[in-house]
Amino acid sequence: MELIDRIALFTPLDAVAVALWGVAWIVIGLLIEHPPSGRPSVSVLMTRYRRDWMQAMVTRQSRIFDSNILSTLRQGTTFFASASMIIIGGGLALIGNTERLLGLAEDLTLASSPAIVWEVKILAVLLLVANAFLKFVWSHRLFGYCAVMMAAVPNDGSDPRALTRAAQAAEINITAARSFNRGMRSLYFALGGLAWLLGAVPLMGATALTVFVLGRREFASNSRRALLESTGM
Repeated sequence: MELIDRIALFTPLDAVAVALWGVAWIVIGLLIEHPPSGRPSVSVLMTRYRRDWMQAMVTRQSRIFDSNILSTLRQGTTFFASASMIIIGGGLALIGNTERLLGLAEDLTLASSPAIVWEVKILAVLLLVANAFLKFVWSHRLFGYCAVMMAAVPNDGSDPRALTRAAQAAEINITAARSFNRGMRSLYFALGGLAWLLGAVPLMGATALTVFVLGRREFASNSRRALLESTGM
């Protein structure tokens, strides 16, 4: 009965908004990673460059340039993983301070809901941030695997193992980038999920805005146009 009483604190519109939020997160991710064949996303276009990068590395005498690029990619995953941990810690600290949480609720809305309502809303956001953290950590580890595989590519381009190992390194690199992108999408939707603190309607609006931003950057951005021009598509 206690669980039912807590669920009753949320309106049907809250359920609709949260369902829309979750479905949008999943659907936009699938669309970006598996776009229509005639309209590839930026993420898909970049996979081709990652394969080309590993192929070019085989014939490069000095690979310091390649190691610097990979180091930069790993620094990005480290930064966002650290930021996610800080967000999680701050969110849990806010949940643990009921008085401050209720004070925040009063500042955001005129509704006088119990603390459990605000705790659930913050926890929902933290779940996405936690997912982002795990994605960033795994991406960082995969980029480390990629570094080892790149080091195992023979310097002699005529070596029969060179192209095969370069292709393997490219696939690991692509997988690491995919995990990083998933973490970024989780953070995007976590930021949008903060709108739930203002109510169900703001959450739906923030979800629509998040989908629009992601869709535009992946399918209608200047960077995508530049990638298409350089690939001759």
